[in-house]
Amino acid sequence: MDLTPLIFSGSSNPELSQKIVDYLGLPLGTLELKRFSDGEIWAKYKENIRGRDIFVVQSTQPPAENLMELLILIDAASRASAKRVTAVIPYFGYARQDRKDQPRVAITAKLVANLLTVAGANRIITMDLHAAQIQGFFDIPFDHLYASPIFTSVFKDISEDLLMVSPDMGGIKLARSYARRLNTNIVVLDKRRPEHNLSEVMHVIGDVEGKNVLLVDDLIDTGGTFVSAIEALKKHGAKKIYGTITHPLLSGDAVKRIEDSELDTLYVSDTIPLNENVVSTKIVVRTVSELFAEAIIRSYRNE
Repeated sequence: MDLTPLIFSGSSNPELSQKIVDYLGLPLGTLELKRFSDGEIWAKYKENIRGRDIFVVQSTQPPAENLMELLILIDAASRASAKRVTAVIPYFGYARQDRKDQPRVAITAKLVANLLTVAGANRIITMDLHAAQIQGFFDIPFDHLYASPIFTSVFKDISEDLLMVSPDMGGIKLARSYARRLNTNIVVLDKRRPEHNLSEVMHVIGDVEGKNVLLVDDLIDTGGTFVSAIEALKKHGAKKIYGTITHPLLSGDAVKRIEDSELDTLYVSDTIPLNENVVSTKIVVRTVSELFAEAIIRSYRNE
């Protein structure tokens, strides 16, 4: 009996899934995904998965059908008697609502954790959560990967003049992971957020004058927060400004804002596929496929 892991791809990011199996030298599992005329999702595994280790690769960026599709694929695998079902979620959506920061709001990160567990997931593998404490919302094994290894190699040659910048207090741990690899220091931006997708930088905690800076964050949505950080750093005398973003949501006018800003280069990963209409001289994509491939095979082998 063939005991290699079976890796299946949802429809949210098939290019990344193909890179993962190519790295491992495995075929991509075959499944059938259809939509009824009203949009309802139908899924079927096209091969026997009874008693097998199943890995379903699916990011859960908008639209919400991506999340629903993942839940259906997990449920189908569980009902087909898969031995273990691992949800590989390169981008874990709905993570920004991780607490009740005002009355009468949902905690969607916890809701999604419950949905994944009830659907039948036995393990989660994801990358650069918006808030690391979301791991505690799960009562199943959870592997939290960091994208910093694929980005820091770019900056090895300029690390002497480079400062890490966290866009807020919550991003200090992520910035520290970069700073540790590049043996440099951290600057933190103190900001307030008057409304969603909008922030104002109040203070720059640290000296950036005459320095090259690397602004690191887990995601970029409309780009408003990111560009305001660039403006504040330039105002305080930063020289070249680089950025690394794991999850490039890039909604609305985000690409135009980046192109019009004083940013030198923005490095993003392929946890989310860029829209076909994204054309930018400043955005460079680096793949996280090897990190996920290694996580999958080591999880399978209990290494």
